[in-house]
Amino acid sequence: MTLTPPSPARDRPVVGVLAVVRRGNQLLLAQRSRGSYKGRWGFPGGHLERGETVIAAALRELEEETGVKAESRGFLTTLDEIGRDAAGIVQWHYVLIAVLADWLEGEPVAADDAAGVRWATLDEIAGGALPVLDQVERVARLAYETSPT
Repeated sequence: MTLTPPSPARDRPVVGVLAVVRRGNQLLLAQRSRGSYKGRWGFPGGHLERGETVIAAALRELEEETGVKAESRGFLTTLDEIGRDAAGIVQWHYVLIAVLADWLEGEPVAADDAAGVRWATLDEIAGGALPVLDQVERVARLAYETSPT
């Protein structure tokens, strides 16, 4: 997911979705290609569109960003991503809803908004093998702790 900060004049958070996809003992990650998080790895995702459910948005963004199809297992967690300037003034605020899903089909291929996509184990995520976004390890641990249904 490429987070483009909303206008500083916006006084409400923007809703985004993340697809936390499991395949065996691995999770699917996407490398950011733009913005302040360029080069860092996180879960595929994007913006929730008006009239779209959170789960439908997460699965749509997953397929658009990676070509992978998955089956939702439900909501995993909610995250806040808040950007502040040097004076502490909020410049953007995203509420990110993470949806847990199990891989169905497709090998990941990076779309234009991702520099790369790959499967990674918790050891790779937690061990510093990849430059991950701040909350990726915590969300990955939640995904591994949640039993498949």
